[in-house]
Amino acid sequence: MEFLRHIFAFNSGSPLLFTQFYFWAFFAIVYAIFALIMEVGAQRAQVRGEEVKGKNVRLHLRNVFLMAVSWFFYYKTSGLFLLILIFITVSDWLIARRIYKSNKRKAQFWLALSIIIDLGLLCYFKYAYFFTHIFNNIFGTEVAVFDIFAYIGNGLCENGRFMVDRIILPVGISFYIFQVISYTVDVYRGHVKPVKNILDFGFYVSFFPQLVAGPIVRANEFIPQLYRPFQLSRRLFGLAVFWILNGLIKKIVLSDYLAVNLIDRVFDNPLLFSGFENLFALFAYSLQVYADFSGYTDIAIGLALLLGFYLPQNFDSPYKSRNPQEFWRRWHMSLSRWLKSYLYIPLGGNRRILGKEVKDKIAAGNFNSFITMLLGGLWHGASWNFVIWGALNGIGMMVYKIWDKMNWHIKMLLMTMLMAGLWAAHSLLHAPIWNLFFVWGIALFLGTIVRYLYFLFDCLLPISHRLSPIANRLSTIWAVAQTFVFITFTRLFFRSGSNLDPETANQEAWETATNMVNQIGGAWNSSIIPDFLWEYRSVVILFVLGMVIHWLPSRWKRWYRLHFALLPIWVILLLSVVAVVVVYQFVTADMQAFIYFQF
Repeated sequence: MEFLRHIFAFNSGSPLLFTQFYFWAFFAIVYAIFALIMEVGAQRAQVRGEEVKGKNVRLHLRNVFLMAVSWFFYYKTSGLFLLILIFITVSDWLIARRIYKSNKRKAQFWLALSIIIDLGLLCYFKYAYFFTHIFNNIFGTEVAVFDIFAYIGNGLCENGRFMVDRIILPVGISFYIFQVISYTVDVYRGHVKPVKNILDFGFYVSFFPQLVAGPIVRANEFIPQLYRPFQLSRRLFGLAVFWILNGLIKKIVLSDYLAVNLIDRVFDNPLLFSGFENLFALFAYSLQVYADFSGYTDIAIGLALLLGFYLPQNFDSPYKSRNPQEFWRRWHMSLSRWLKSYLYIPLGGNRRILGKEVKDKIAAGNFNSFITMLLGGLWHGASWNFVIWGALNGIGMMVYKIWDKMNWHIKMLLMTMLMAGLWAAHSLLHAPIWNLFFVWGIALFLGTIVRYLYFLFDCLLPISHRLSPIANRLSTIWAVAQTFVFITFTRLFFRSGSNLDPETANQEAWETATNMVNQIGGAWNSSIIPDFLWEYRSVVILFVLGMVIHWLPSRWKRWYRLHFALLPIWVILLLSVVAVVVVYQFVTADMQAFIYFQF
């Protein structure tokens, strides 16, 4: 009984993670039953000679089975919050059908009702502390959060087992809420027809590989796959294994090792570490969060392939980006597409500002991009640090768009004025943050001078075209480096607001960010740098290797991915065993949850 209780009961201290042996035992059992359903169904259809009918029954059984498995997976991850997932599934399935059958006016009402229900639940669980904190600060009150769902649960159970003075965020609620919103909006727009069978829709909403951390799957991308025959070619099997191993290596070897051995230590107490150590930890975090999130996505894509489903690409080597706008086309691509389709364009895109048509498309696009990034930051977490993070990314995109269209003479003039302002602030204010901006400003200023001189050289000398390939390559490297530095700096606010008690998140996050800025922008003791590089040599080597692999040309990565997929089965299995043994050497005492579970 104790063993069965461990298997089937929810344990908040041990959620079902891709990095646990328990998950892979779970998936092995699921896959065995899945294969049995597909094989037995096919044999019976052949015996009876009812190929089409047998195929439909087999697909229906597969979908129902995988939906039940997905619900169990979510229960093991979030406990009774499974009821929220089921409620969202039923409500949006019913409302989408009403939208499809109604005239435009009634359809608008049903769509508004769906969005109010979905966003209402998301805001309640995710932003209760945030909005309560703002309300108390404005009006000087001491209003405390109250969990109405826990109160109802206590009434039903009559034993007071749930805490009513604390609201816990359900794992993955942001992802599946956005997924069902895209479904109802697309039904309203006429892009997809409503799913007839609620069990099929439940499977679409809760498909376990991508349920708790994405990618966010659009209905028109996934629902047609529910009715396609299962296919797993020799090549697809190899690709699936590659993605799973790739994801595990990213998560455990890169992300977890960097976090446990350096990053978490520095962010937990920045004042104990020097400016260089704080700066290195910040850059290492950029690699950690990428390896963690893209690692989850890689595993999810591999698992889905084994089950016969395709999930969209979610990352495209984002640290190769030459500007902030390109970065957000490469990072968390499913969320970026969602924000563009369901927020940026409804806000007005590059045509309207606050509902009014404007002639200046650049101004409209910049304004709506900024609002989109601001709300995108708030989506990530209920703290001012996430709002600042989103705002900085929005400002970065706006500055790039304006800068890109400027004349080089104006660029040089503005950069000179900016450098003069930063020098004055650095000299007069003596604040660490201005020291930080001043050093970064020097790098930008020198880069601008070089590019400006090349511009003049290009205008004066006709032979300059011979240097164009070299100049373009150097320009790309410089742009990628500056974009990586900018994105890494914004990560300071992202990481500072993560993994905190929502009741105290704002204050703790701001203190962490302030302390790190003061350390990085303060006086450095360069003599400790060699000691740090030697003492943390394994972390440094791993960071450098991770960045080098990330910056490899895409064609190289496609080459070794496809060649791995085409290897003989026994070679793939042997390499898998070797990879698992290597990964096991990096496993920490406590399994690290995926970073995006908190969102």
